[in-house]
Amino acid sequence: MTTHNIMIVKVNHRIHQAESLQKVLSQYGCSIKTRLGLHEAGDACANDGLIVLQLVEGQDDLDNFAKELDALEGIDAKLVRI
Repeated sequence: MTTHNIMIVKVNHRIHQAESLQKVLSQYGCSIKTRLGLHEAGDACANDGLIVLQLVEGQDDLDNFAKELDALEGIDAKLVRI
């Protein structure tokens, strides 16, 4: 049976966290199949947002990936295996 690994990342203060967040995402870039960013847009961009990641099956370091993201100030990451 195939396991699907999805990580949901809530980002508070997007503009202030962009550099440190992108550094961790790049470090685990080969584990990311799909990346979807969501935030409110319009007259002014929202300060908070969500990133939804579809991750490669069978990667042992996905728990470490979530922990590294979660350790960043203003970032809350949850790994879901379905």
